[in-house]
Amino acid sequence: MKTKKKVKKLIDRVRLLFYKDRESYSMLYNLLGFIPRSLAPYRTAFTHSSQTAGSKKKLSCNERLEFLGDAVLSSVTADYLYSRFHNEREGFLSKSRSRLVCRESLNNIAVNIGIDKLVPPSAIGTQHNSHIYGNTFEALIGAIYTDRGYSHCRQFLLERVFPKVPDIDNIIKADNNYKSRLIEWSQKEHRTVEFNLVSEENRTEGSHFRSEVTIDGVLYGKGEGFSKRESQQQAALEALNAIKAEKKQQAV
Repeated sequence: MKTKKKVKKLIDRVRLLFYKDRESYSMLYNLLGFIPRSLAPYRTAFTHSSQTAGSKKKLSCNERLEFLGDAVLSSVTADYLYSRFHNEREGFLSKSRSRLVCRESLNNIAVNIGIDKLVPPSAIGTQHNSHIYGNTFEALIGAIYTDRGYSHCRQFLLERVFPKVPDIDNIIKADNNYKSRLIEWSQKEHRTVEFNLVSEENRTEGSHFRSEVTIDGVLYGKGEGFSKRESQQQAALEALNAIKAEKKQQAV
């Protein structure tokens, strides 16, 4: 089996010598482990909407591929967790998948496999998007799907992505869903928690949201983010910290 893989790799390297845009194909081959049929979807995957704004040409950005890649990534991740944790229940698998594909995790994974080095500086410089690498990673999955299909997406993730994540067990075990934790606490303590969207602005760098969280009508946390969910998570984290501070004061 190893000999076959070595032979195939050698054949691929020879084939790459005859491609017109050899540098681009070689770069993607090193990242993906296979030769793309077409460069077009991958170029789109690395093109952010900020790069196409005001352009006279009808340039495609990666938002549609990001949508597609999100669905494929969720499916392969479910497959990966189902195969890895044979005795765990559905609840554990669902939570683990959510933690593995959340924006923070995807950003870290993208940087880990070198996607940050492939995102054009213009895309980073013209927008304040803390999730650009994770979004690009999802768009890349979408590009692989349109170019080579589901099997190659699965191969890429299972063989070249997940094994390279050094703290994958910690990611699965970590509970960074602050909103969920706050709601669970409120149910246990018989308290009323409400999340309120304070404002939503459309800026040149993207949408910006502000949220607040109240407990029994009292303001406990504020949050901002580039999505409603992100702003709510930040508000929930602030509320959890306030609750922890209250408990310390009561204990004194």
